Amino acid sequence: MNKIIVYEHGYFKGLCREFTSDVPDLHSMDFGDCISSIKVIGQPWLAFSDQDYKGVVHAYEEGEYDHISQNDSISSLQLVSEDLEHPQITMFDKPDFKGTSKIITEETNLIYGYFNDKLSSHVVQKGVWVLYEHGNRRGWQYIAREGNKLSNYESVFHINKKCSHVYPLKGGQPTIISNILWDSRKIESERDVVIDEINGVNHTDSEQIFTTTTSKIYETTTNHSFKLKSSALKIDGRFYLRIDPNTNLLVEQGSMDSTVTKDKVEVSIPAKIPPQSELNIRVIRKVITASVPVELTITKNGKSKTECAEYRSVSGSSICAKYIVKQIKKKT
Repeated sequence: MNKIIVYEHGYFKGLCREFTSDVPDLHSMDFGDCISSIKVIGQPWLAFSDQDYKGVVHAYEEGEYDHISQNDSISSLQLVSEDLEHPQITMFDKPDFKGTSKIITEETNLIYGYFNDKLSSHVVQKGVWVLYEHGNRRGWQYIAREGNKLSNYESVFHINKKCSHVYPLKGGQPTIISNILWDSRKIESERDVVIDEINGVNHTDSEQIFTTTTSKIYETTTNHSFKLKSSALKIDGRFYLRIDPNTNLLVEQGSMDSTVTKDKVEVSIPAKIPPQSELNIRVIRKVITASVPVELTITKNGKSKTECAEYRSVSGSSICAKYIVKQIKKKT
């Protein structure tokens, strides 16, 4: 959910209010000109110094702000509802969208190029942009929203020929729901691995009970991995992939490779050795490599999309004992 929590004092102290939709007049909510700290969840919010979304404005993206420059001077709040993916703004060095133009699709510090302090008009094709007076997001700022066409910066106080940095607002973290399609599980390979071997010999003419051990505990491992079907896709956010009641795989950008879980299995070894025989007990771990498709439903700013992924496991949790009896020559 998109919401903003505003506090009377800095460091999230004092009275607070929570809003999920636009507030044209905070005074009518008994909270005008008293905000000193802010928490934002989801989409960014715009905070205005005057009622009805007028006056000096600042943008607050998802996060916590224990102290704000607009201390005790916010009178209205507005949720940014635009789609903030794939932002684009076209800027011109002359009024009325004339002269040399520059298309910008990402944050740009203009002091490193030829357009520093030369801009006079713009058109916003996508997203919401913050235009700063100085580089590194400093100085006076102007909010340019999607569809905004400003033909002459002379009409905007302090901005004509003084724009040095442009920044597209980023949306909040998405909600990601994963659905593992277990019915489509595919076994890729199976193999047996001998992890222990126990031998006993009976040189007598009567059956003997094998008493070396009655049970043994072995450690098992499962390697879990997750990957998106398309290498071009990225996880914008984090979520848990619930494998079973005891296993949750954390998936986040930059950490989607694998994790290992360990368990202990007790194997009983009750056995009798026939007369004049050798008993060989092999403890075998069955290693199974399997893959399962995963559907991800990613919701951001009220819009959902589905992406395909794959969960793989290399499991050696199935352990059993195999008995082999061989006759031996009778001692004379």
